[in-house]
Amino acid sequence: MKNKYIKSNSRRNFVKNISLGAFGIALTSGSVACYNQSDRSKRKLGIALIGLGYYSTDLLAPALLETKETYLAGIVTGSPEKEKIWAEKYNIPEKNIYNYENFDSIKNNEDIDIVYIVLPNSLHKEYTVRAAEAGKHVLCEKPMALNTQECRDMIEVCNKNNVKLSIGYRMHFEPNTQEIIRMGQEKVFGEVRQVTGGAGFTMPDSLYDNWRLSKAMGGGAMMDMGVYPLNAARYITGLEPVSVSAQQFATRSEVFHEVDEITTFQLEFPNGIIANLITSFHANYGYIRATSEKGWFGLEPFQAYGGIKGNSSQGPIAYPQINQQAAQMDEVAVCIRENKPMRVPGEEGLLDMIVVDGIRESWARNGEKVMLERSL
Repeated sequence: MKNKYIKSNSRRNFVKNISLGAFGIALTSGSVACYNQSDRSKRKLGIALIGLGYYSTDLLAPALLETKETYLAGIVTGSPEKEKIWAEKYNIPEKNIYNYENFDSIKNNEDIDIVYIVLPNSLHKEYTVRAAEAGKHVLCEKPMALNTQECRDMIEVCNKNNVKLSIGYRMHFEPNTQEIIRMGQEKVFGEVRQVTGGAGFTMPDSLYDNWRLSKAMGGGAMMDMGVYPLNAARYITGLEPVSVSAQQFATRSEVFHEVDEITTFQLEFPNGIIANLITSFHANYGYIRATSEKGWFGLEPFQAYGGIKGNSSQGPIAYPQINQQAAQMDEVAVCIRENKPMRVPGEEGLLDMIVVDGIRESWARNGEKVMLERSL
């Protein structure tokens, strides 16, 4: 079975389907083949990871040992201790190790083609701008930035410097997720009528000094986990929401006095589609479900690093498990090398942030409905 993507008149799908049309997704031998096999004879592209926290250490760096089109070429860190550990573990030459002060000199390093930004949200724009001006392509973790203006600035600087920008929505590269995109946008069970979903985890005491609790650094449940169900509602429907209402709660107000601990939000889409979504640092969950005219489908877990599985009114959704990060980085590399549009371009991050800005406005207006901006 092949995943197919249909065209839509929505602005969001116009952006997305350019990318999807460039890569026929075929499931073969437990992996996703997103490019021509003959391309593997070309050189791998070098990736430098900026920020060596959990995601880089435990997921991205190990994934780069599995990639076929990319490799770990360099690192950017403020910790001399980490420099030594990473250099020895991954055989990274000293000339490919940077700190936050000398980062701009990366422009002279031909080993590094792509910079992957894995920093707190408040630093996404700064390092996207610096990387683009150094002539490096950019992979930036989600959410894209602090607000829509920062997203637009990031897209503009990458276009100006003729480098590609992709946002780290790894689920777009995962085959079970690709199947629910197909089911929703091809209307397998008729028109989607409602989407429900949520993503959250119980924040332990050990993270109480984490950037996720800082408003200035882009913390909060909505900015960390909330973009998963938000993005899922958009990719299942293939449409952009026209309005949002949102409410926030706190069970630990002494801890969550700057940012949201729990956010519920409701989206209205064209054609009468609604989405009821939740995100939090209060409990562990991750699910998405779409109810259509003639059936239903969904995934649980839907945004985990592995074990993605689902069900529908016609039976299980059970595509092969893959290394999501490896698939993402390999396809980004092929897009760069062949000058093809990204599956997840900067515009995808901007469209989510338009909704997040609307959620903030609804918070300020005590949960009132906010009409959303309709242009990129």
